[in-house]
Amino acid sequence: MPELPEVEAARRAIEENCVGKKITKAIVADDSKVIDGVSRADFEASLLGKTIVSAHRKGKNMWLQLDSPPFPSFQFGMAGAVYIKGVAVTKYKRSAVKDTDEWPSKYSKVFVQLDDGLEFSFTDKRRFARVRLLEDPTSVPPISELGPDALLEPMTVDELLASLSKKKISIKALLLDQSFISGIGNWVADEVLYQARIHPEQSSATLSKECVGALHKSIKEVIEYAVQVDAASTHFPCEWLFHFRWGKRPGKINGKKLVIYVAFLLQVIEKSVEVGADSDQYPSNWIFHSREKKPGKVLVDGKKINFITVGGRTSAFVPELQKLTGNQAAKAGSKRTNKSIDDVNEEASDEEVKGTAKSKKGRKPGGQAKRSTVKRKSKDSDDEDNDNDDSADDVNHEDSDDDADEDRKNKTRKATTSKQSKAETTSKKKVQTGQNSKPKKRAK
Repeated sequence: MPELPEVEAARRAIEENCVGKKITKAIVADDSKVIDGVSRADFEASLLGKTIVSAHRKGKNMWLQLDSPPFPSFQFGMAGAVYIKGVAVTKYKRSAVKDTDEWPSKYSKVFVQLDDGLEFSFTDKRRFARVRLLEDPTSVPPISELGPDALLEPMTVDELLASLSKKKISIKALLLDQSFISGIGNWVADEVLYQARIHPEQSSATLSKECVGALHKSIKEVIEYAVQVDAASTHFPCEWLFHFRWGKRPGKINGKKLVIYVAFLLQVIEKSVEVGADSDQYPSNWIFHSREKKPGKVLVDGKKINFITVGGRTSAFVPELQKLTGNQAAKAGSKRTNKSIDDVNEEASDEEVKGTAKSKKGRKPGGQAKRSTVKRKSKDSDDEDNDNDDSADDVNHEDSDDDADEDRKNKTRKATTSKQSKAETTSKKKVQTGQNSKPKKRAK
């Protein structure tokens, strides 16, 4: 999903290449779900002959200021993107329209041609974006309801501390609330919490001043750095959680480790040469600044990543570094203890059930063969499901976390269906066994 860095990259691309130019052609999609509150014909007529004066952004929303209102406003949603023919924009990576690409794309919602021949398009293949035509975009929802922009209107540490002290919800859920801070989405929230060493489920009001200071610093650094490199993820520091969070498998890295380190090596060399090897100018998150500190102060590779759902979203975190504190830590410890006891009891119960099942199977070998066949089929089915899950996990990090959440729901539905199928099969077997066991009437 496009977040502040991606939308800011799109805004900059428009401002650098389209400002001062007149719109000579406009094609708006006949899609009332995305094109909100205005007809296709009226939208096109409002753009024709207008000059683009500037491009603006707040949070994950962008709008173009023309030489007269109304102005087109773009809410990017899950897969909204801006493409400029011949210009590299970004969509989790640098992306430009090639000569062999379909243009404009079949997913284009607003296509514009300028007086110098330059063309750009706003696309959305998932149809969760919203495009509006507004007299004053900042005075009406959704922009009027947004909190301070994470890049342009950052809170001070004291302001952030005062705001958090009034919020009892988890810090991850709060960071995703666009009315609190606008522009932070799922991957940015995970990254800043990881950098600040804060557990995503930690209650916002319980954060210490030291933790709030670390959070404030990480928000600033992550947002500014991502914007600086136009949201090109291959330029993100290799120790960022971003590179490892997309595999969706707890404790595993998604196989891109070597590529990441090679890219980072080139980045380190380029940056070092650029600043004349002046270490004071190296990025603050480089390991260089911490390599001589005490053990435990440096990011060490190999730490496990876990995935949980917080605020309705998949959340990646490193348990070894991001720990719950205060009463939440005690409660979490109690839950783990109770779970361990439940697991032991459940295992003992399972053993008893297996023992009973074995004794019954000993008396009825025919039923045993049938049941084992069912079990083998079920196991094969489960193995197939696991293979499918493995394939689904190897997704490119361009896919949004919402896709991952949907995948997780689908897997749950598959598991439920599989269990129901097993239950139905077992029930049928019992009925058949019961019928076969009834004494046959003797012929008179």
